Amino acid sequence: MEDIRKVIRQSKTLVGPFPPFNVEDTAEHPYDLFLEWFQVAIDNGVNEPHSMTLSTTDANGCPDARVLIIKDVDQHGWYFASSSESEKGKQIENNPHVAMTFYWSEIGRQVRIRGKAVKMDQEVCTQDFLKRGTVARAIALLGKQSTVMNRQQEADEAVRNQMAILQQQPNLVYPSWTLYRTVAEEVEFWQAQEDRNHIRLKYFSEKDHWLKRLLWA
Repeated sequence: MEDIRKVIRQSKTLVGPFPPFNVEDTAEHPYDLFLEWFQVAIDNGVNEPHSMTLSTTDANGCPDARVLIIKDVDQHGWYFASSSESEKGKQIENNPHVAMTFYWSEIGRQVRIRGKAVKMDQEVCTQDFLKRGTVARAIALLGKQSTVMNRQQEADEAVRNQMAILQQQPNLVYPSWTLYRTVAEEVEFWQAQEDRNHIRLKYFSEKDHWLKRLLWA
């Protein structure tokens, strides 16, 4: 165990080289800059660039976080999906303020988004659910996320049974499946520098427009 602890302590970070970030030539809306950075991530072979950490708080105000994928991004916000009966769904219902974090280590870039998660209408949620893979839909339809399981075989059998049902009824939809849109209030773009003099540009929502400010690293 001491050997692995030594590896952790000696692990290198922010090796680079990293793409340039010209803060003097950035979009007026963070949505546009996010898409620019997302394309750079794709061009540089970042694995699963659509993965992000969604942070919420529980009823006691304690933070919680997990990795999800974004489903879409537009000028209105960032979209993700989950059951409204899951732990994160219940937490969002209690406190819709969330944070989303993207980290693309290969290019030394991080995007932090803070805002409010808003439920989309039922038709949109239904269409999102039906676009999921068969196994993913089968698991969701079980309605057991985060509940205690005695043995893995229980899940394997339950999923097989649910998939058989889906073969007969392919348009079954889990009623609690929800597509959320995070309406951003703040969006920060962080660019690592090998000399550790990192660049931070933050957008602040101000009524009908966005303000941009540089922050100290």
